[in-house]
Amino acid sequence: MGAWTSHELATIAQADELRIASRRPDGTLRPWVTIWVAREGDDIYVRSAHGVDNPWFRRASRSGRGRVSAGGVERDVVLELVPADAADHPRIDAQLHAKYDRYGPAYVGAITGASTYAGTFRVVPE
Repeated sequence: MGAWTSHELATIAQADELRIASRRPDGTLRPWVTIWVAREGDDIYVRSAHGVDNPWFRRASRSGRGRVSAGGVERDVVLELVPADAADHPRIDAQLHAKYDRYGPAYVGAITGASTYAGTFRVVPE
């Protein structure tokens, strides 16, 4: 697997939204889903706003692979499920709050807090 460049990290972090498409079993991409994104250090994270039962999240979990696009950066990626008890979650929450609190607690609350942790992917470039 590859690593994000500093330019890619900065560009994705500045983008308000990220588009993500998981791969089907035959390798083709599913339709894009628009999602909020957080950068924590040298890592990129996304969370399912509607939990682990969200259809896109279930498909992405099965596939483990996809493509992302944000701010002109487009990369094939591996989607790593972050364990719900991982120490990174409070820092991811802080990044999401800093970036999206302007939209109000109803929206940010859907992607922050312990109840959302099971729906978190670390997005790793291939």
